[in-house]
Amino acid sequence: MHLTKEEEKILDGEEGEVLERLFRLLVRLGDIYGAEKMIPVGSVQVAGVSYKSVGDPGLAFLEDMASKGAKVKVLTYLNPAGMDLENWEKLGFPKDFAKNQIRVMDAFKKMGIVVTSTCTPYLAGNLPRFREHIAWSESSAVSFSNSVIGARTNREGGPSALAAALCGRTPNYGLHLWEKRQPNVKINVDVNLDFSSDFGALGYFVGKQVKNKIPYFTGIKDANTDQLKALGAAMAASGAVALYHVENLTPETDLVEKDGLETINVSKKELDETYEKLNSGKDPDIVILGCPHASLREISTLADKLKGKHLKKPVWICTSRMMKEAADRMGFTEIIEKAGGNIVADTCMVVSPIERMGYKTTGVNSGKAANYLPGFCKQDVVFANIDKLVEGQV
Repeated sequence: MHLTKEEEKILDGEEGEVLERLFRLLVRLGDIYGAEKMIPVGSVQVAGVSYKSVGDPGLAFLEDMASKGAKVKVLTYLNPAGMDLENWEKLGFPKDFAKNQIRVMDAFKKMGIVVTSTCTPYLAGNLPRFREHIAWSESSAVSFSNSVIGARTNREGGPSALAAALCGRTPNYGLHLWEKRQPNVKINVDVNLDFSSDFGALGYFVGKQVKNKIPYFTGIKDANTDQLKALGAAMAASGAVALYHVENLTPETDLVEKDGLETINVSKKELDETYEKLNSGKDPDIVILGCPHASLREISTLADKLKGKHLKKPVWICTSRMMKEAADRMGFTEIIEKAGGNIVADTCMVVSPIERMGYKTTGVNSGKAANYLPGFCKQDVVFANIDKLVEGQV
């Protein structure tokens, strides 16, 4: 790999032990994947934030880095933490967990990382431009930025993203290269998609089929950014899809080569079977929406459905702190809380310790959450659209 003089200095340890160690990681990655050079990145999003995910070894690693004066060179955001960082006590998060989660956040903050913990950084002030090179970690954020925005990133691991943040660059391979962004399977959709959960079910089915290929969708008549967010998140969870194209909707569809692709057809039958497969429970102890984190439009929709109602069991909608503050100003938080629900910031059901909080069956409208909750949180899952989930709780 060709390195600039400045990069050679980092590798030789002239900018300190921390940068030398992390830049060496980036060089090794580049060597493995055949990168010819490093490229600067405009922003970074770091995963491995919840104490549930990193544990004591991760906490020790982060505190060690922070104590040695490591500072990020580019705008860097964090993935969701394991709890609402301001209202954790009110929501019933365990105190021992909270103590360690706060230490994790303090270490990131010392490194200059913006402690906005969200899987939708593009809704919270970190919006890359078309074709900008970035280094993001969280699978749904990677999918959205590559597919809906047209930025360029591989799916980074927590350490490689942190290395990119501190060094300001990443190896030039994979989805940073135009020739690697071409579709290799066509998905013909012949079913109406009315809810975000329908897009999540479609994504789950397609991800299982295509694994890490790049799908090109036809037949999706319309979709807003929240629905595309749900589609990409589910494909990234059930498979390893980091980029997809939707005819007439995503920015690179007119530019990519799409002739002669293998075709997979999806009808109502496949969608219904996916709903059935993802349902392992019947009566949820709690309904949790916002995986990926909810937009203001999704919070507004929930507020409309709960206005004047009284919930029999808890309903959470997870979002970023910035969206939560906007919801406070718009009066959506008051409506949801009056009904007995909560807008929960900074975390989501997948990375929080909900199994320690007495919940055994969780209702979700997210294909991603339905995929992960049984393993990560020992939950039975009720997977349905928002109307059915809310109707069952009032």
